[in-house]
Amino acid sequence: MIPFVAISLLALATLVQGSLFTDPTKLPATSYDFIIIGAGTAGSVIATRLSEDSSVRVLVVEAGISDSEGPTSDIQVPFLVSKALPSTVYDWNYTTVPQTGLNGRQLFYPRGFVVGGCSTVNFMGFTRGSSDEYDRIARVSGDSGWSWKNIFKYALKGEQHVDDVDDPDTAGRFNPAVHGHGPLKTSLAGFPTAAVDARVINTTQELKEFPFNLDMNSGNPLGVGWLQSTIDKNVRSSSATAYLHPALKTGTNIDVLIHSRVSRVLQTGTKDGLPVFLGVEITQSRNSHTLKLTARTEVILAAGAIGTPQILMLSGIGGKSELSRIGVKPLVDLPDVGKNMHDHPYITLAWAVNNTNTIDSISFNQTAFQQALAQYDANGTGVFASNALFNQLGFFRLQNASGVTQKFGDPTAGPLSPHYEFALSNGFLGAAQRPPTSGNFFSSAVILVSPTSRGSVVLNSSSIFDPPTIDPAFFTTAFDIAAMTEAIRSLQRFVSGSPWKSYLGLQWLPDGLNTSTDAQIENYVRSSAISVNHACCTAMISEDGANGGVVGSDLRVKGTSGLRIVDASILPNVPGAHPQAEIYIIAERAADLIKQSSRIRY
Repeated sequence: MIPFVAISLLALATLVQGSLFTDPTKLPATSYDFIIIGAGTAGSVIATRLSEDSSVRVLVVEAGISDSEGPTSDIQVPFLVSKALPSTVYDWNYTTVPQTGLNGRQLFYPRGFVVGGCSTVNFMGFTRGSSDEYDRIARVSGDSGWSWKNIFKYALKGEQHVDDVDDPDTAGRFNPAVHGHGPLKTSLAGFPTAAVDARVINTTQELKEFPFNLDMNSGNPLGVGWLQSTIDKNVRSSSATAYLHPALKTGTNIDVLIHSRVSRVLQTGTKDGLPVFLGVEITQSRNSHTLKLTARTEVILAAGAIGTPQILMLSGIGGKSELSRIGVKPLVDLPDVGKNMHDHPYITLAWAVNNTNTIDSISFNQTAFQQALAQYDANGTGVFASNALFNQLGFFRLQNASGVTQKFGDPTAGPLSPHYEFALSNGFLGAAQRPPTSGNFFSSAVILVSPTSRGSVVLNSSSIFDPPTIDPAFFTTAFDIAAMTEAIRSLQRFVSGSPWKSYLGLQWLPDGLNTSTDAQIENYVRSSAISVNHACCTAMISEDGANGGVVGSDLRVKGTSGLRIVDASILPNVPGAHPQAEIYIIAERAADLIKQSSRIRY
């Protein structure tokens, strides 16, 4: 019998026959209507939507590997989600500079080096964020089209909620009215854990601080609700599997080039006094020849919050003095390129439990692990078919009694936007701590989703093969440490509710750390926090006539013609959510903006 996983991956490989290239010299053309740089979350959406007009020719250039290469079960099997990153063939393998706010620690900084980008390797959490987030983009850009009221149709266009393979009974766990019929599939946790699930829900009924939220994708995420993951019944749903592969299967007007880096976008002329960037320079290694390709209509940068500013700066688009220092000729002076980097830091807390029905019983037991994998391989069911990390999430605002916002101000987008998040797990979760090798645990990640610390992405050299300097600058503001301290206090209140009293044992703590006093909590945070990998804002949007920012309201790069950006780098703030959902929505609207300006059919 061919295992279930093998059948799924064989199907994926079949979809890309004939349109997937690994050698740029084998491309059927050197000129396309649109060249999209990056086959990630946004790039795959843009390519697919533009290809809906059969007269349009689209090329997608991806630096990474195909999602049918490597140990593919690590990116397709939901239970194995944490194996995709870091330091794998699917990862850019970036590291940050030493973080002054984290006791000088240098962090791994994973990004997807694969078709589908981070949507192929992330933890699959699907949360759109509050309506406030989109209204803030509308305010910052001066374009009401980005507001929740006007953009919600794109949320429905892109996503469809489906039943999980193991548990189709979804009554009381989500609201069908706020979901659509799009290509991206989402589903609820299909492997319920009675010991934890009931306690979480009962806590929402007992403690008013933690209300139940039927569906946090309604525009109001506040409260505790059931996690929705980008899982199509029992396999990951990514921008590659949901958008790009079907487009390749049904159309003949998309070419995808992988294993190839865009070293620069090239000026090809001037228009209305602006430099036109319709050229793309491609290379595959430090010593290989470069190949020039040309777009007839637009070049669309979708290389992500690290790759996009790096390519812009290598192309001479960025801060004039910074580019000159690195040996790059400045062409367009945009000082905000690579600035304003924004990301979510998180820590985890864990407690021993008096129950063996936790994920640990599979993770720490090789026999049980292999039995669960065999069940999945046989028929696609069981714990391996579900997102094993979390069943519930919670988004919350700081209480007025904490005094944090009164002292530092409120950085969120509005009253429906959270300051912090819980990701509640029936098993051990670790951040920077060395995990145990036995036992059973309840854990929660505590994520600061409204940080005020801002970092940067800066060139190290004039070569695309030298990683840029990445500095998310975690916990470099007083607000951030105060807000995270209060978030941890909030989690401690959550687990002090009566549903947990007979279940939780001792808190699991690394040697020398504690979370009793504020000073101990701060030390715990600075010693163990890491990134949740939500980098944003390094080419942020602003009003068309504003001096700051990198793109205008229609995502065209300021001071240029023919060049647009569609990815997480354009956001003005990291959203109080898992950004992939917002990126899908932004990409859907951006595709229509491109179609309208190019007068192609949609």
